[in-house]
Amino acid sequence: MRTLLSRLAAILVAACLLCTGQVLTTPERAAAADPGYLMVHFTGEGATNQQMYLSHSTDGLHWNDLNGGGMVLRSTVGTQGVRDPAFVRSPDGSKYWIIATDLCISCGQNWDTAINNGSRNLVVWESTDLVTWSKPWLLNVAGAIPDGRNAWAPEAIWDPETNGYILYWATNVPFNGATKHRIFYARTSDFRTITSPQIYIDRPGTQEIIDTQIIEVPSGVGNYRYVRASGDGQITLEGSNSILGTWTRLGDLSGIGLTGSQVEGPMWMKFNGTNKWGLYLDQYATNGGYMPVVTTDPSNPAAYQKPASTSYNMGGTKKRHGWIMNLTAAEESRVLARWPNTPANRLQSYNFQDRYVRHTNFDVRIDQNVTSDDAKFRLRTGLAGSGTVSFESVNYPGYFLRHTNYDFELAYNDGSSQFAADATFRQVPGLADSTWSSFQSYNYPDRYIRHYAYYLKLDPITTATARSDATFRVTN
Repeated sequence: MRTLLSRLAAILVAACLLCTGQVLTTPERAAAADPGYLMVHFTGEGATNQQMYLSHSTDGLHWNDLNGGGMVLRSTVGTQGVRDPAFVRSPDGSKYWIIATDLCISCGQNWDTAINNGSRNLVVWESTDLVTWSKPWLLNVAGAIPDGRNAWAPEAIWDPETNGYILYWATNVPFNGATKHRIFYARTSDFRTITSPQIYIDRPGTQEIIDTQIIEVPSGVGNYRYVRASGDGQITLEGSNSILGTWTRLGDLSGIGLTGSQVEGPMWMKFNGTNKWGLYLDQYATNGGYMPVVTTDPSNPAAYQKPASTSYNMGGTKKRHGWIMNLTAAEESRVLARWPNTPANRLQSYNFQDRYVRHTNFDVRIDQNVTSDDAKFRLRTGLAGSGTVSFESVNYPGYFLRHTNYDFELAYNDGSSQFAADATFRQVPGLADSTWSSFQSYNYPDRYIRHYAYYLKLDPITTATARSDATFRVTN
């Protein structure tokens, strides 16, 4: 159990690399304007860290945290925590999904419960542009597995042979005299319904397997179309020419001094403009975080090389078990515009200066001396147009201050023009003090945000009291 818990404490995250000789160097780029890479990951334990975070890299080696290092999506379903996310992009690029483990350690669940009676669901988000995401939903993948006790570390890959996605994950289940994590798979077209789960990978004896990831290799590189790396006591490499076909064990990374007692959580990436691949590995035994190894042939264990420690930088947040996507130029432009490193601020009341705007149960009011994330917002470029602002919640990203029937709520952006107008304001000199700020409604310009009986309203401002109620300071 101690070994398993040690493994779980640092599950996988990802990134990329490139190496010549024994030293990792700057990747060979096809052009200076090549788009970069996007990593989705979580950052640790607790309700805040077990959410979705994004990081960006221009070279696959040096990572910058997006959104000021804050979460970009929050799970409001299941355990209300998520780990081990993976990106899925449709073959035509018209749709994206994030799939993740429904698990929140140290926020209502411990490891023993998670292993033996955890959520049988995955958490799924969907998008058509990589920046505006649906609300999350639960996909029950392990409920149909007899005595299946959890569902962890999902991945998915498009399979041209079945014209759909192969979804695979780990479930702890007693079978053939051993209770352990095995990899199961099912087919899906929409991540809302799946076929009956089947065992995909089952190691001999009591050996568990939790983390595995498949990469497709182009023709002319190695002897296999697909290579998978798995954390199963080693970093085991296997090859196949069919996702659901026979897999051949190719070896492991012990030849470069990396054994299962040192690293886990393998995650693939390919460098743009060159036939070089990176495989990020979590140095869980030393709490060293992710390191890249590089190869020109993923199917050849002897071709992998270790990097110099100064050749890569993972950024400010700790990155745990995630997934890396090679971006198109259009995708990169949208992502960087959506999640700039905008600071988190509070809105202080002018006439009750010990009170700050905050959300509680998705209602909005001013309360005394609030320093929690409930009172922190990012002042984004207005959803309805430039020269305006919208207030995005820090701890519920994707949720904005929005008026409806002249009352305020914290609401999820549904992408509609009506929502954008209701959640957009013009920041003007304070009506009671020009060194402060007031916020004029975009679609009702005769009305301003003000508090009344401590709740936020959208009202016409005609009195001195109302001018004070409608004046705020943007502060940290």
